[in-house]
This record gives sequence, structure tokens and C-alpha cells, in this order.
Amino acid sequence: MNNNGNKSNHRFSNTRINFGLGLTVAGFLIFVLGADPGIVGLDRSLYIGFVQTATFSIGLAMLCLGGFISFKSCQQAESIQSLAQDIGVRLVATGYLIALISGMADVFGFGTQSWPSPPFFGPTQATGVIVGEIIIAIGFILYMPFFSTKS
Repeated sequence: MNNNGNKSNHRFSNTRINFGLGLTVAGFLIFVLGADPGIVGLDRSLYIGFVQTATFSIGLAMLCLGGFISFKSCQQAESIQSLAQDIGVRLVATGYLIALISGMADVFGFGTQSWPSPPFFGPTQATGVIVGEIIIAIGFILYMPFFSTKS
């Protein structure tokens, strides 16, 4: 029952929450596969190259999208988004962009390796990805629907 005494339909919301959580778990598994493919016996290289970097970037994107869908589904339909939640969404997007650009710096042409050399994921790129992930975490903390305001 909602505030008006009408029976509310939570099936769509639960479906979205389940989809978001499934996307988050799948994104995490793909992220881990890209970060350390040796866990499942797929490590074929001594260094982290383009395929691994692209894989964990896609996994991180799925993780961020799944988290956003899950948190958005937990909000009440009639509530408006707070300023902290607006900032949180932007921080998640900015953190992902920092992680993506840092991880793919050699591919984009401004990393430590010049073009004829294969892309290399070094300590500078790893630091950038970690900073991006910390910003994503801060964004999700701000986006959590602790309090909702009615419109």
C-alpha cells in the first residue's frame, strides 16, 4: 500500500533491481577476468595489454551501470533526486572516465609507450585506474538513497 491507500505495483521495480544487481555481478566478474585472467587459467602474456585493459574497462562500465540501475530502482517513484545524488551520478561517470582514459592511455596515444610498441599497462596507468575507482566509490556513496524527499 502506498500513501494514498492504493496497492502499488512493485514487480517492475523488483525486476529492475534484479537486473541491476545481475549486471553489477556480471560486470564484477568481467572486471576480475580482465584484471587477473590467471584466476581462470587464461593468462597468456607476461604483461597487461590492450585486451585485458579493454576487458576490465567493459566490466567496470557494467558494474557502474548496474549499480546506478539498482540504486535508481530503490528510490520511490514520487521522490526527487537530491543534490548529493546528482553529484554522486556525476562522480561515478567522472571516475569511470578517469579509469578508462588512464587504463587506455597507451592506446589513445598519450601513455608511456610510443605507437609502434604494443600498449602497456604500467604503474602510472594503474594509479589512474585506482583513483578513478575511488571516485566511483565516493559517487555511489553519495548516490545511495538514504533519505528521500517528496516532490
